[in-house]
Amino acid sequence: MRIQLDALILATRPHGEHGAIVRMMSEEKGLVAAYVRGARGRRLGPVLLAGNVVKAELTARNDTQLAQGSIELSHSRGPLLTEPLPAAAIAWVSALTASALPEEQPFPRLHAALSALFDAIENAPAASKWGTALVRYELLLLKELGFGLDLDACAVTGEVGNLAVVSPKTGRAVSAAAAEPYKGQLLPLPPFLVEGGSAPLPQILDGLALTGHFLDQHILVDRNARLADARERLLNRLHAAA
Repeated sequence: MRIQLDALILATRPHGEHGAIVRMMSEEKGLVAAYVRGARGRRLGPVLLAGNVVKAELTARNDTQLAQGSIELSHSRGPLLTEPLPAAAIAWVSALTASALPEEQPFPRLHAALSALFDAIENAPAASKWGTALVRYELLLLKELGFGLDLDACAVTGEVGNLAVVSPKTGRAVSAAAAEPYKGQLLPLPPFLVEGGSAPLPQILDGLALTGHFLDQHILVDRNARLADARERLLNRLHAAA
């Protein structure tokens, strides 16, 4: 087996004396893993950073064997990793994607959204310009894995206007009037998720609280502490920026 693909680097795990198992995401194959010789060396170390775009050639004797990978850099986002907030965002979303997705199952919408999110983090001057894309990416990941939220109409009345909160049990939106008897028990629904467009950081944090609840409920169960730490680090830096 020999395949060539363009991919986004998501994670590396040391393996052996100098190599690593590299997880990356491509449009055609979804999440793929490969052993890369010399991955921790001076030449490949800067290439295999999360968020980088690479060209990968993967070879294996059969479909059950871990592929060997040859990696070339197409586009580096390494400079962003010296900036605390972009670095935290890239680390979190890369770790989430690498941990949540099944291997070798295409998710073209997720791949496109992740590429766009990395571009936004790279090009936007402030988190308020890419934070909405991060929230929408988390919502899309939930949906693609079968845990989508229903934010189109009120779960109680069926109305499509004045949606203000979300049920933490069902993931369905509720209007402000219908939610009045349950004040304090429901999750805030930030306006940008209904109206579109950009949003200030407080709304983005509300959006991440919303997605975080359902990620914890459905995706992050029994995941490792490093993943939880990556999200906590991002949230702390966003709160500081706000």
